[in-house]
Amino acid sequence: MVAIIRETGTRPNHRRQRQFQIGDRVMTCNRRLGNVVRVDRDEIGDYIVACLDIIRGEFAYDPWDLEKIE
Repeated sequence: MVAIIRETGTRPNHRRQRQFQIGDRVMTCNRRLGNVVRVDRDEIGDYIVACLDIIRGEFAYDPWDLEKIE
């Protein structure tokens, strides 16, 4: 398993672009479509819970692994 190290500094412009809300349509990093069910935070940081269209259940994603669909 490979650890991913991201910058710890806050970047307000990027943070504003990556905000998700419940009900947003999203595409995952592996091109699966779904809806945002919940936005939550743990000791590591923010994560997004999405329900995908083709797979049953809910899946947690790093905000950088999702793209909002307009």
